[in-house]
Amino acid sequence: MSVVLYDSVTARRLLLVQFIVVILLSAVFCINSQKWAISAFLGGLSACLPNVMFLFITWRHQDKKQAYGRLAWSFVIGEVVKIILTIVLLVVALAVFKAEFLPLSVTYLTVLIVQILAPAVINIFRH
Repeated sequence: MSVVLYDSVTARRLLLVQFIVVILLSAVFCINSQKWAISAFLGGLSACLPNVMFLFITWRHQDKKQAYGRLAWSFVIGEVVKIILTIVLLVVALAVFKAEFLPLSVTYLTVLIVQILAPAVINIFRH
């Protein structure tokens, strides 16, 4: 689910939780080697940074008086940019930095799972 569907406080908390997960998993993979830690960090950034860009794009196009269809187009543009940026970051991590696939993919998938589960947890503790 997209970050922008939440209010600004919840969206920021979700992005913060995602980044904390990236840091924690990078530290865990650092036990094996520094290359694994860097690979995990790159995998996590490949999931976090596109969400941040999506958030900036959709919030930039929001205002109090929405033109008909304008919000939908901001979602479409945001999702396209998010998908392209994700692919570019993963290709750069694997091709340029020669990242290890296992820590990269585990961290990437974990951040995606956190993106799905964290809003429910945040809403429980918010009230």
